[in-house]
Amino acid sequence: MTYEFFSRLAGILNSEQSRSVILSGNVYDLFHNGQDYVPLIPFVSGKSKTKGLIRLVYELNGPIRILDDSDKLKNAWIAWKSGVDTDTLLIRGMKSRGESEFDLLSKQFDRLILDAIGNPTLALETLRQFTICSRSHLSGDLLILVEAADMMMPTGSGDVASLNDKQLHRIGIVQDWLSDPAFMNGGDSVILFAESKSLIHPRVAKLPQVLNVEVSSPNTEQRLHYIQHYTEQAQYKPKLWSSAEDLASFTAGLSIHALRQLLLGASYTREPLEPADVLGKVQEFIQSQLGEDVVEFKKPSHRLDDVMGNRQLKTFIRNELLPRFRAPGDKALSGAAVAGPIGGGKTFIFEAVASELDVPVLVLKSIRSQWYGQTDVIFERLRRVLEALEKVVIFVDEADTQFGGVGAETHSTERRLTGKIQAMMSDPRLRGRVIWLLMTARIHLLSPDIRRPGRVGDLIIPVLDPIDDDRTEFIRWVAESVLEAPSEDDIQRIDELTPGYSAAAFASLRSQLRGCDAKTIEDIINIVNDLLLPAIESTRRYQTLQALLNCTRRSLLPGTDLTDQDREGWHQEILALESRGIH
Repeated sequence: MTYEFFSRLAGILNSEQSRSVILSGNVYDLFHNGQDYVPLIPFVSGKSKTKGLIRLVYELNGPIRILDDSDKLKNAWIAWKSGVDTDTLLIRGMKSRGESEFDLLSKQFDRLILDAIGNPTLALETLRQFTICSRSHLSGDLLILVEAADMMMPTGSGDVASLNDKQLHRIGIVQDWLSDPAFMNGGDSVILFAESKSLIHPRVAKLPQVLNVEVSSPNTEQRLHYIQHYTEQAQYKPKLWSSAEDLASFTAGLSIHALRQLLLGASYTREPLEPADVLGKVQEFIQSQLGEDVVEFKKPSHRLDDVMGNRQLKTFIRNELLPRFRAPGDKALSGAAVAGPIGGGKTFIFEAVASELDVPVLVLKSIRSQWYGQTDVIFERLRRVLEALEKVVIFVDEADTQFGGVGAETHSTERRLTGKIQAMMSDPRLRGRVIWLLMTARIHLLSPDIRRPGRVGDLIIPVLDPIDDDRTEFIRWVAESVLEAPSEDDIQRIDELTPGYSAAAFASLRSQLRGCDAKTIEDIINIVNDLLLPAIESTRRYQTLQALLNCTRRSLLPGTDLTDQDREGWHQEILALESRGIH
């Protein structure tokens, strides 16, 4: 089993491109070392074993562990501290009375190793001194692995004032250590482990000589390897509904740890593992990684046949949109932005589109966090999840509030987030696998960089209030909730009483009629006459005009003979509404 991240890490260190690397991403998973699955630090330390290389590991709850030639390192450190070689010290010790200098320094070395337990400040300073010692007194190089660097040197609130003295001391130690020209030009290397580079204080993480290597979530091949490995060793082999290859495909998004839990549960219960169990585990795991306030999984139950009206749009969806969403690679659309006035039915229609695709639907709630740096961490987790999934729909309601702009007046975190989302939308590796559906009533507030071609700007779809035959279909849908066979006269009377009704207004009227137990056309008329639409007509008109003006398909606009003069007319009407304070 080969891992891309380790090849890149080895390439950086072997080429001497950098002597300090942050290993981030899926760092809490299991990795195959050729015999078994182990955590990342044992994996990296085991794979890096080389003649002449002394490996050291520091974990928060343990001592500094010297994996190779501890006596060699100790003797070098003693010689460095005393200023003479160990043979000279030993000879001096033979002549002295009581405890020799060699013995005192030897005990001091052992004490430093043990005192590092729970004392990361001492541990980091000791490791720094080891690299200084190595350059002058050690025939060989050190490879130092430091666990949980984000906990030792946290970002805090983004400035040093929010950190305590010990944290500041540790940041100072590591900053000086990794910036030392002698260290950068030497043979020793340091690997800092953290879930995200953003969680390590920028005084360390943003040093130009510190490179980041990301550990990706396991791909299909790696998941299949673990399934086969587990099945070979399990006392009770899990019963699968299909092949191991199908299970590997269905578990896209799971870590090896989560996959292990799934297989252990199946082995214990002796019950067949069904697709529904697997998908449930995937959803539970992804939601636990990203947070329930960030994403939720949705499984829409309605299809396009359940959508009233919108005949022109439904034809376009069936004939062009769905085939492009299902297409692989560069034939696929990366997504679509859906615009139109509030209450037009955008969410309902495109939930049906997601249902037709029959792939997981990830509803993006909010990826912002009140904590400094946490927004970047959430985004990195989201990206790892998306890269691991085979195919997924990202559904974003009110996208104009989710994604800000990139202008100078926008907060730096907002600009950074929007920029990363934009890059992900146009990432060729995700095209055909991640489908973005952005819903907004205020398409003009969505970042122009997101609306450009190559992202969702390839397709901006207007969802408008029903007219002509679509409107008649809505009216008949409302009438049939009360009347068994409404006549054309009944349809006409309701039509005259419902000018300006949106899809949501018709749905509300239908619910009202059923709730009031209306039975006749007169009951319907009385209820309609009693209802008043909210005073948002000008706002809805403004949103409709913006949807028309931003639409990227002439065939989706009402009418067949639209001209540039019509578009200019929409623009002038928008300016007139804005002059009245309507936005």
